[in-house]
Amino acid sequence: MQIKEIKEYAEIRAKARAYLCYIIGRNISDTIQNGDIHTVLSKLEGLNDSIPKAEAIYALDGHGTQIIPNISKIKKLNGIGKGSSRSDRAYFYRTIKEHRCVLTEPYPSHISNTMVVTASFPIYDESDNLLCIICVDISLSNILRMVYPSSADSIFGKVTKVGYTAFSLALALVSLLLFVKGATAFLHFGTDLMAIDINEMFKATILLTLSLAIFDLVKAIFEEEVLGKEKKEGAGDGHQTMIRFLGSIIIALSIEALMLVFKFALTDPAKLLYAVYLIGGVSLLLVSLSVYIKFNLPYVKTTKKTK
Repeated sequence: MQIKEIKEYAEIRAKARAYLCYIIGRNISDTIQNGDIHTVLSKLEGLNDSIPKAEAIYALDGHGTQIIPNISKIKKLNGIGKGSSRSDRAYFYRTIKEHRCVLTEPYPSHISNTMVVTASFPIYDESDNLLCIICVDISLSNILRMVYPSSADSIFGKVTKVGYTAFSLALALVSLLLFVKGATAFLHFGTDLMAIDINEMFKATILLTLSLAIFDLVKAIFEEEVLGKEKKEGAGDGHQTMIRFLGSIIIALSIEALMLVFKFALTDPAKLLYAVYLIGGVSLLLVSLSVYIKFNLPYVKTTKKTK
């Protein structure tokens, strides 16, 4: 799930930075008269109330050392960290370099063991001397809920996920039944090879092929709609369920067309033309799917460049 969240975060990072920097700046001025940072530090409790989803709020000096304990609503994070050196953290040296409020990429927190991002806000005096850096840690999932609420968090999104789960289980059961039926039809001849019926073998192969196609569809639906895994590159951001389903159907029909060629060649050569028709239909499906992917991919690339 984190792969999808990281991708969503990359899309809304600019908005997230603007939002957090505005909230921090609204509560704390970025310049202080007389170089007194105690006034700023006294406002951090109010900042914690303004960002209720923040994991921890703290301040660093110009050398990257934490000068106050964490302010946090989470008990295990509150009141710790003072004196820790964070000079090697990206949010510290990027703030020093860029001379402005920054927002980091997601990284694993050593304390909470979750993916977090950090917004760092530099405080300067009237002479443009750095007095401290205010840091706000927020979990990746919470920053997405704050700036870009996902439909998966809504009631409709949860109902949809339950529905996809139910359909996936039902289709998986159908796939299992087809597999059992196909395997039974294939194995009921036992070890008597002379008793094997070619027609029964073809029927068993068709059932097993359909079982495989439905199983692949179930896998695509469950991974994409229930688990929320990232869609694969190369086919654009088009609906992967449809692409994989059509791919499975093409494979299944191709196998069946091949079987018909051998079947009619052995039993009724006059019907080979029907197998050719099926092969033509499979070719048309393959070309149509290729055209869809071809015209969908440039649109996706163009969309990504404009973000």
